[in-house]
Amino acid sequence: MFRRKSTFFLIYMGALIGVFSLLCGHALLRQRGDLALLQRKGEVVKRLQLTDLCLFTDARYTRHPSMADLNTPFQDYPMAFDFFPSGSLLPPPPHITGGGK
Repeated sequence: MFRRKSTFFLIYMGALIGVFSLLCGHALLRQRGDLALLQRKGEVVKRLQLTDLCLFTDARYTRHPSMADLNTPFQDYPMAFDFFPSGSLLPPPPHITGGGK
C-alpha cells in the first residue's frame, strides 16, 4: 500500500498527534466540569476531619506513608527483607529521607 516507509510513518505520527490532542481537549473539558465535585469532596474531608488516603492494605507503613517511621519495614529484625509487594512500589516519605525539611 505505502511504497515509502516515511509516508506510513508520517501518517502514523499525524494520527497519534491527533489522538493526543483529542485526549488533552477532553481532559480540559472534564477538569472544568469536575471542579465543583472536587470542592464538595474537599468540604466533606474538612468537615469529617479525614486523614491521609489509604493506598495499600497490606502493611501499615504503606497504608499511611506520612505516619511511617524508619524501622517499621524491618520490625522483625534489622536485616529483614520487605516481604510486602507494596513496599517496593512506594518510595519512603520525604520526612524519612530528609527531603521534607
